[in-house]
This record gives sequence, structure tokens and C-alpha cells, in this order.
Amino acid sequence: MIIGIDGNEANVKNRVGVNKYAYEMLWGLYKLNLKKENPNNLIVYLKNEPFPDLPKETNNFKYKVLTGGGLWILTKLTPHLFINPEKIQVLFSPSHYTLPILPIPRICSIMDLGYLKNSTHFEKNVFWQLKYWSAISIFVSKRILTISDSSKQDIVRHYPSTAKKIIVTHLGYDKDRFNLNVDKDLVRRVKNKYSIVTNYILFVSTLKPSKNVEGLISAFSLITNRYPQTTLVIAGKKGWMFEQYKKNKNIIFTDFIDEEDKTALISGAKVFVLPSFWEGFGLDVLSAFACGVPVVVSNVGSLPEVAGKAGIYVDPGDTNSIARGLEKVLNMNEKEYNSLVKLGFEQTKKFSWEECSKKTLEAIERIND
Repeated sequence: MIIGIDGNEANVKNRVGVNKYAYEMLWGLYKLNLKKENPNNLIVYLKNEPFPDLPKETNNFKYKVLTGGGLWILTKLTPHLFINPEKIQVLFSPSHYTLPILPIPRICSIMDLGYLKNSTHFEKNVFWQLKYWSAISIFVSKRILTISDSSKQDIVRHYPSTAKKIIVTHLGYDKDRFNLNVDKDLVRRVKNKYSIVTNYILFVSTLKPSKNVEGLISAFSLITNRYPQTTLVIAGKKGWMFEQYKKNKNIIFTDFIDEEDKTALISGAKVFVLPSFWEGFGLDVLSAFACGVPVVVSNVGSLPEVAGKAGIYVDPGDTNSIARGLEKVLNMNEKEYNSLVKLGFEQTKKFSWEECSKKTLEAIERIND
């Protein structure tokens, strides 16, 4: 089978969210193809030359660079695939945006529909693009992949006709990076790099309204006096509608962190917190569990599905609830803390990038069933 893939979400320097998903799917499909007796031919379409950490070309894995800028999908990829010189039989877009018109079956990946409930969390142009182009992608795609049962339910509720073409492919985590064997010297060096000298609560994500950073800071301010030797570390790049948050001597902003720093920061944390108003999945919840770090998360969207019995749940709209969730972990004795860590380890066994890739490939190969 000749499979086309829009690889642009993976071909960026600082990967977050959908970029990370697309990157893992490229690698996952590449590895599965190497194992096949009769491998598929994978053609990855890009608007720029591939980054060095993407899979290398083989006889059955090729990049096709169609140089271009804005509206690349419409102005470059669409006319190219109407001619279809590579003779692809299906196009996989690991993002919300696929080609609106194409005489080839398409598969798109919808992370979540949180933007429909929270339009004020987006700049207007971002919101309208997400709303309408995602709806078009959902309508024209023969198969829709989504990353949680919660997101599937949302898609079916908004677009009832899609029920039979949605496939859930739960995400995973990097077992080689996130585990109990993270180098303690690395953790110490990274803590020194960001001037962390106490126990710390860690938040990792892009700083944008949906992540509820403001609510987290307000909740932390409620307990700061009771835990003067605990710091809140907020790690992530500034996203859209970013506003400068109030200064607090017990809060450290790192800005964007690379993958090595992220591993060390998660491993060294006392507790990981993600009080989002919604999440399609919440990748770093699993990373924290794998490193033996308890997790405080919102009781909405996919987060209960990902965290299971191992999560401490809070109401993202209630700063007192977030504060109580943090205090619950901070007040645990060693036995209680270790029991929660153990539940986290058990939860990680339910998820893997390998399984996600297998389900994705199966959906692609069975596109005409």
C-alpha cells in the first residue's frame, strides 16, 4: 500500500501537544514498517526539509518537500495530490486539518473539541480556523482518529453522523526517558539551572487560557504560607492570549524547556499538577506517573480517563479545590505517598505509543473496508 502522510506538525523544533503526537506517529509507523514482511510505501509530505531527528529515508520511507508558506495545504499539497505522482492510496493527516477536496480517502486526527466550549480562550482567527476546518476535516475524512474516549463522545455529540468512523487511539509515553532511573545528577543540574532549592510542585504545558495557569497561581497563593519550603515551578512557552502573571517569590517560570530538562524536572517534582479546563489527553500525566510522581488533575475531559484511580481530582473552576488537591499530596505521609505512586505505575501499563501506532496503522490499512 502507498500511504501519504502530512508530516508538518512533526517537523518543528519545539514540539508540544499535536506536534509530539505527529512526531511519535511518524516514528511509530516507520518502525512498524521495518518489521513488515511486505512493507508499505510511506510518503511524508513537508513544506520544509525534515529535521534531523525525524526518521531517515529508506526504500519504503520517503520525504516529498513541497516548498511553500501560508495555506500550504490548499496551495501546495492539494494541487500536488490531485495529480498524485506518488500514486498514494490514502492520506493520513495527524492533525485537525486535512484537505477539504481530494479524490483519495483521508484520515485525520482530532485531539479534542474543547474550543467549542471555550471560544474565549482563543484568538478569533485561531478559533474560527479550528471550528470550521476541523468540521470540514471530520466531514470529508473516511476515518477519524481521536486520542481518548472522552474526545470521541464529544465528537459524536457535535457530529452524530461520525459515530461509525471514529477510532480511539490512546497515546503513550517515552518509557526510555520517563522512569525511576532518571540520572540524579541530571535532576540536580537542572534544578540548579532554574534556581530550584526546595521541594516543588510542577506544571508543564504551554501557557494559554485553557491550561488554567491563573487558577493554579491563585490556588498556590492560598497555601504558600503553610508550605514556605515549597515552590511552584511553571514550565512552558508562552502561548496565545498570554498575559504576564503576578510575581511571587515562591513561583518560578522557566519558559520553554527542552526534552532533557523536562525529564529531570518531572522526575524531581514532589507533585505534578494539570488543572486544565479541558484536555484531549494530557501526555505528561503518564510521564509523571512513570517517574514516581503523584498527579493532581482536573476532573473534566479526558483527564480522569488517563489518570484513573491514581489521580487526585480537582474542580478547575474552583481555586479552593485546586489548593485542597495540592495539600492532599503535600500532607501525605510516606506510606500514603508511596501507595499513590504505586497506583500511578499501574496506570501507565494501560498506555503505549507502540499500541497507538499499531491501531493507527490498522486504521490506515483498512481504509477501504
